[in-house]
Amino acid sequence: MRTILVDAVNAFVIEDEGTFKIFKEMHDLLESFSNRKIILTGANDEQFKKFGLDKMPHDVFTLKHDPEKTDSKYYETMLKHFSLSKDDVVYFEHNPGAVKSARSVGIKTYHYDSDKKDLKALKDFLLENL
Repeated sequence: MRTILVDAVNAFVIEDEGTFKIFKEMHDLLESFSNRKIILTGANDEQFKKFGLDKMPHDVFTLKHDPEKTDSKYYETMLKHFSLSKDDVVYFEHNPGAVKSARSVGIKTYHYDSDKKDLKALKDFLLENL
């Protein structure tokens, strides 16, 4: 069963009136799948607390901006850390540069538009690729 890699900030975690919280509708969508979820971020220690990543319902992975998610080494390191291969995962990410980077290592990746918040398209991607 494939693992769902979840973009943290501007996808799973959204800003609401100056604070950060889990995007409930996305959380509900993801919970409809029994697959393991891993939340990916580049957050450093200060950002980790600011964004509430220490209170997530799933594993959270960060390399603290060294390298950024726009660098393919981020994904290679993450896969190795969890003993996963590119074929074991699907991913959604809001940053086009990070999407390109993940795809460059062979990860099936969906560009999630954080302005549109199109959860139907995200669900379709997950249903087609899990």
